[in-house]
Amino acid sequence: MEKWIIIGSVLIVASILSSKLVYKFGIPVLLLFLAMGMFVGVDGPLHVDFEDAHLTESICSIALTVIMFYGGFGVNLKEAKRVAAPSILLSTVGVLVTAGITGIFTHWILGWSMIDSMLLGAVVSSTDAASVFSVLRSRKLSLKEGAASLLEIESGSNDPMSYMLTFLLHEIAQGIKYSPKDVALFFVKQFAFAVIIGVGIALVTVFLLKRINLEMDGLYSIFVLAMLFLCFSINQRLGGNGYLAVYLMGIILGNGHFAHRRSILHFFDGLSWLVQIGLFFILGLLSTPKQLVTHLGAALLCTLVLIVIARPIATAAIMTPFKFKLRTQVLVSWCGLRGAASIVFSTLLLADNLPISNTLFNIVFVVCLLSITLQGTFLPNIARKLHMVDSTQSIFKTFNDYPEESSGRLAEVEVTAKHPWAGKAIMDADIPESILVVMIHRDGKVVTPKGSTVMLAGDTVVLSGSNLEELERVAKGEEFETI
Repeated sequence: MEKWIIIGSVLIVASILSSKLVYKFGIPVLLLFLAMGMFVGVDGPLHVDFEDAHLTESICSIALTVIMFYGGFGVNLKEAKRVAAPSILLSTVGVLVTAGITGIFTHWILGWSMIDSMLLGAVVSSTDAASVFSVLRSRKLSLKEGAASLLEIESGSNDPMSYMLTFLLHEIAQGIKYSPKDVALFFVKQFAFAVIIGVGIALVTVFLLKRINLEMDGLYSIFVLAMLFLCFSINQRLGGNGYLAVYLMGIILGNGHFAHRRSILHFFDGLSWLVQIGLFFILGLLSTPKQLVTHLGAALLCTLVLIVIARPIATAAIMTPFKFKLRTQVLVSWCGLRGAASIVFSTLLLADNLPISNTLFNIVFVVCLLSITLQGTFLPNIARKLHMVDSTQSIFKTFNDYPEESSGRLAEVEVTAKHPWAGKAIMDADIPESILVVMIHRDGKVVTPKGSTVMLAGDTVVLSGSNLEELERVAKGEEFETI
C-alpha cells in the first residue's frame, strides 16, 4: 500500500509542477492527469491492469456531481442574463441537433446500426467547460459580444441533456421499449424533478446558512457538500436529472447572500480540482492505449464531423435568430471542446457490457483527446483572427469569484439599542458580500471582526465597499434584496 501511495504522490506532484508549462501553451492541465493514468495503466511502465468499469462509473458520477455544482456556483447571473436564452437553447436543442447529425454520419460512414450510431452521437454531444475556460484563462482572453458568458452557461449546463439522451438510448439498445409518450414523460420527469428539487434544496440550504451558527467555519462547507449529494441522490431516486439539479443548486448558492460564501467557494474550488484529478486519472487508468490506436481512424472521422458539420449547424440554427454576428457563431462553434463528461457517459455503457460499448469507449476517448488538443491549441489564434478578443475586460469577470474594482470607500455605522444589527452576529446581519466589515470600535478598543462576532449596542462598525450607493444604504440600515 505504501508503495502505491508514494508512486501516486510523486506522479501527482510531478504533474502539478509541470502543469505551469502546459498551462502556458493553453492546453488543459487535466490532460496531464489523464496521461498519468495511462502511464500507470496496463500499457504503461507500471502495468497496472485495471478493468472495473462499474467502479469507474460510480467514482466518475460522484466527481461529475461536484464538478456540475461548482460550475453552477461560478455562474455570474448579472453577466449571464443577457445571453441566457441562446445559452439554454444551445445546451438543450443544440445537444439534440449535434447528437442527431453525428449519429446519422456515423451510421453512414462507419456502417453501424442506427441505435449504436445515435448512442455515439449522444455521448459526444456535450461540451466541456473546464477545457474551454482553461484555455481562455491561461491566455487571459476575454471575448466580445457576451461569448464568454454564453459559453460558460452552455458548456456548464449541456451535460444533463447529453446524459438523458445517453441513458434513454442505452435502455433502448438493451431492448427496453419506449413509446413516444414514454419518451416525452421521461424528459418531463427529468426536467421537472431537477428544477423542483434542485431549486427547493438550494433555497433551504441558503435559508439554513443564514440562520445556523456553527462553532467551526469549516463545517459550513461540509454542510453544503452533504446537501449537494442529498439533492443529487433524491433526484436520481425519483427519476429526475441529478446533474441538472445540482447545477441549478450551484447557481442559486453562488449568487446568494450569506456568510461564509467565499470560504465555501474556495472549498469547492479545491474539491473540484481534486475530483477532476481523480476522474481523469481513473479514466486514463481504465483505457488501453493499444486499443485506442486501433480506433484512431474512426475517432478522427467522428471528430471532423463534430467540428466541421454537427457543431456549426447546431450553433448557426440557434444563434442566427438572436442576431449574433457570424464571427461570434464561428468562435462559439470552435469552442465546442469535448471532455470528461463524454468519457464518463461512455463508461455507463461499458459497465453494462453492451456489444458496442468497448469500441464506443475507445472512440469517445480519442475524440476527446483530439478535440481538446486540436480545438484547444488553435482557440486563441482563431479568437484573434475573428477579432473577438476584448482587451478592455477580464475573462475572470464572467465568474462569481471575480473581485470588482474597489475604490476603498468607508462608512461608519453607530449600532444603537434599536439598530437591527444589535445583538446579531455579522454572519446573521444580511450584509451584502460586496460590503466588508473591516473593524469594530468597542469601549475604546478595536475588535477584529469574524463571521461569528456579535455586534453590540454602542459599537461603531466600520464598513468598506466599492459601491457608494449600496454602502450608504447598508450604513443607514435600509433593507436590500437577497436570495
